[in-house]
Amino acid sequence: MNLENHLTSIVKELLTKHYATEIGEKMIQFQKTRKDFAGDITLVVFPLAKIAKKSPVQVGEEIGTILKAEVDLISDFNTVQGFLNLVIADSYWLNNLNKISLEDDYGSAADKGSRLMVEYSSPNTNKPLHLGHLRNNFLGHSFSRILEANGHKVVKTQIVNDRGIHICKSMLAWERFGDGSTPESTGLKGDKFVGKYYVEFDKVLKQETATVISKWENGNFEESAEFETEYTRLATAMAAKEDDKAKKGLADKIKKLANNATPIMQDVKEMLLKWESKDPHVYSLWQKMNGWVYEGFEDTYKAMQVSFDKLYYESNTYLTGKQMVEDGLEKGIFFQKEDGSVWIDLTADGLDEKLVLRGDGTAVYMTQDIGTAQQRMQDFPDLNGIVYTVGNEQDYHFKVLFLILEKLGYEWAKNCHHLSYGMVDLRNDKGEVGKMKSREGTVVDADDLVNEVVLTAKEMTEERGHIEGMTEEEKQNLYHLIGLGGLKYFLLKVDPAKRMTFNPEESVELNGNTGPFIQYVHARICSLLRKAGELDKTPIKETISLHEVEREILKKLVEYPIIVKAAGAEYSPAVIANYAFDLGKTYNSFWQSVSVFKEEDNELKRMRLELSRNVARVIKSAMYLLGIDVPERM
Repeated sequence: MNLENHLTSIVKELLTKHYATEIGEKMIQFQKTRKDFAGDITLVVFPLAKIAKKSPVQVGEEIGTILKAEVDLISDFNTVQGFLNLVIADSYWLNNLNKISLEDDYGSAADKGSRLMVEYSSPNTNKPLHLGHLRNNFLGHSFSRILEANGHKVVKTQIVNDRGIHICKSMLAWERFGDGSTPESTGLKGDKFVGKYYVEFDKVLKQETATVISKWENGNFEESAEFETEYTRLATAMAAKEDDKAKKGLADKIKKLANNATPIMQDVKEMLLKWESKDPHVYSLWQKMNGWVYEGFEDTYKAMQVSFDKLYYESNTYLTGKQMVEDGLEKGIFFQKEDGSVWIDLTADGLDEKLVLRGDGTAVYMTQDIGTAQQRMQDFPDLNGIVYTVGNEQDYHFKVLFLILEKLGYEWAKNCHHLSYGMVDLRNDKGEVGKMKSREGTVVDADDLVNEVVLTAKEMTEERGHIEGMTEEEKQNLYHLIGLGGLKYFLLKVDPAKRMTFNPEESVELNGNTGPFIQYVHARICSLLRKAGELDKTPIKETISLHEVEREILKKLVEYPIIVKAAGAEYSPAVIANYAFDLGKTYNSFWQSVSVFKEEDNELKRMRLELSRNVARVIKSAMYLLGIDVPERM
């Protein structure tokens, strides 16, 4: 039982007796004591003042006196307006230290008997992973561990987006401009090699789009009458507009129309149709190029230290989705337009009409997501829910997906959750912050970024010294541990819902709210414990008088299971990250405020060593939940 629950039952019983009236638990409200007041936990007195018919200050003093006299747990109190700040006896904290020392898996909850699936990464096989994928992977992998710590069995998965028009773009570009080159012949990783042709396709598409628009502006229409009619409508509307924003919106629509009219876009659409009909040449090309990409992805995941239990491929699940759409069409859940496309009308639910199948019969993202969800439930019949780790640009998509699944009659759809996160911006050499665009090649490559932070960690570690006596292999492992730890921590310490700007140099700093700072605290404690040798395992005496900073550390250690639970409930590894930083910062204050080995009182020295040992245990546990390793020497 945590402190708040324990005190609630005590206070309820005492005050019911004192005021001779039943005191409901809702009237007993506790909160954290403000840092500028003495105390460990605060009772809000205002609701109780109404029963006592006295001022909040009077009631606070009255209740404080009762608790101090009758409850050994309370050593002192003070009243500030309507808030009763209670000081908890040192014996309580020391008793908890002894309990924590005996728990092998402190902070983790008992098995809840439920299984959840967490989806993350979900890359496209037309480009390498980038900075945005790093945040996605680190969030999903970390949250999987947090769910496990909260007593759930977890299946870590991804859906590989290995089909669709974007994949065909890379295929078509390689076929036309690759001249038979391969990752091996160019020395490029497979995913980077294929991504190069995705960028090449976009360059050609832009040139052809500009040519089409120029022809249309001169009245030269070689395309179908539908293109001419739509262009004329948009151009006339744009000419009539005076607002720049409105003009730009119509210009963008013209650009999109011209884009679809280009020869290269017509060719790539034809390639997609051939792929779906399993044309031997196109299908063989698809298998070969995806194979190159998978080899590249595997190397990146290994460097990132993330893994999966089960992989799904859009090429396997989109057919299930198409069948589900056809079944739903027969039941009247979906409707068909004149061009043969299939839609669902969600306007009555506050959304809009959503395309689920194109007029030519090809699937869209929504089609495969419907099929993948169903396939997962078939593969894991005991699955209680799915957590999708996807950027907030897809918030609307997931609202629609979950609603469609509900309308199809799947009860489990109510247990699906979108772990939505903000985009990661990069800062260029001019100090400008911008959004990454894969098709334009303006991305921060994941491999390059991991290598960069490891190199920066190497330079900073060598500059500080303290690595004498390490073998070269130990040094390289340490550089990677610090660099990757700094990168993960930087991307996880920010609440997932917030957009963020990444700073690689700041991520590996030893000072401030960084991963290396917390890693260093752990390494410092390990050094202390090595010097101490084997510790006495007998319980710490609960009669010791604690220093203020020792009490603060113990309060944080006691809070750890609550933090783990909160991180799960809030879908936020940032809760764990910032707790680990606060714990490390508090231990630093302890290090500077009291002595361990110079302490003459043997029991006090033993308590400080045991306190330090448990801080290291909790830091290691918290960082593990973030997917970060901690060194014993640094």
